Amino acid sequence: MKNTSLADIHEGLGAKMVPFAGYNMPVQYEGVNAEHETVRNALGVFDVSHMGEFLLTGENALALIQKVTSNDAATLEIGKAQYSCLPNNDGGIVDDLIVYKIKEEQYLLVVNASNIEKDWNWISKHNDLGVEMKNLSDDYSLLAIQGPKAVEAMQSLTSIDLSAIKYYHFEVADFAGIEHVIISATGYTGSGGFEIYCKNSEVEQVWNKVFEAGAAFGIKPIGLAARDTLRLEMGFCLYGNDINDTTSPLEAGLGWITKFNKEFTNSANLKAQKDAGVSRKLVGFEMVDRGIPRHDYEIVDGNGNNIGIVTSGTQAPSLGKAIGMGYVKTEFSAVDSEIYILIRDKKIAAKVVKMPFYKK
Repeated sequence: MKNTSLADIHEGLGAKMVPFAGYNMPVQYEGVNAEHETVRNALGVFDVSHMGEFLLTGENALALIQKVTSNDAATLEIGKAQYSCLPNNDGGIVDDLIVYKIKEEQYLLVVNASNIEKDWNWISKHNDLGVEMKNLSDDYSLLAIQGPKAVEAMQSLTSIDLSAIKYYHFEVADFAGIEHVIISATGYTGSGGFEIYCKNSEVEQVWNKVFEAGAAFGIKPIGLAARDTLRLEMGFCLYGNDINDTTSPLEAGLGWITKFNKEFTNSANLKAQKDAGVSRKLVGFEMVDRGIPRHDYEIVDGNGNNIGIVTSGTQAPSLGKAIGMGYVKTEFSAVDSEIYILIRDKKIAAKVVKMPFYKK
């Protein structure tokens, strides 16, 4: 079990630690609902240093990224990031990721912690273009500073104007007394904020200064459990739950990151799938009757026939109702469709709704 560079700090703060993707990670501090509301209303900090980072450099770096990812990375400018996925050869997804254009001929790929080795091997296998690849995952830390007060609270820590960094853009700048930190206007919560990439040797200083600067704004440490409820309220996919090696990006509602103006892994088959139409779709739903949907619960129609499966579900703290995501047969995917979740062998009524569930 690996530790992040801040593990001792989390334990000192009373965090409940759990194994996650091979790391000892803080799942909660004071409780999921309280931490969730802190991020929605003020400011919270997640240690997500378990995430993976690959640096691709060289004249063919873009060509390699274009070959292995579904989105069109040719549209990226320096200082811009892009959500994308790595399709496999069988119609599924190796992983979802964010691609950062650091400078000409240099890109940073940020991948899920549980898939670091799998992704590295997959991209390496396709690298017949002489692209220099560096796996920085064990050397870098990542803090997600999330919430509506993030800009105001963190501005004193940097010489750049944080309010000028647009969503899915970033700056390489000074932060918390450290030079050359990536300050990225990205996150997994839907409440605004930044993700800060720095070296392991620097992250404790960054953490401490972030909490000093945020003290007057109600800043608190936040665990992975609230990260999950926050992302689910936004309808953001979680790899291993809502997308995996057997789900196609088109089934998952990720057609917007699947661009057919270029060739990429399995693009011909995915294009054929798009043209023919998918037989199942990932939908959001809210419970009509009492009950909380959970991963792998069966979804049925009014007659009890199986029509799909729940991929994520929770009692949504910001909404006061139970919500979920799942794959259903396409004919049941329209908004307001009546579906039922099997909970302890009982049919519990739900309805398909438009995502995101949480709207600011």
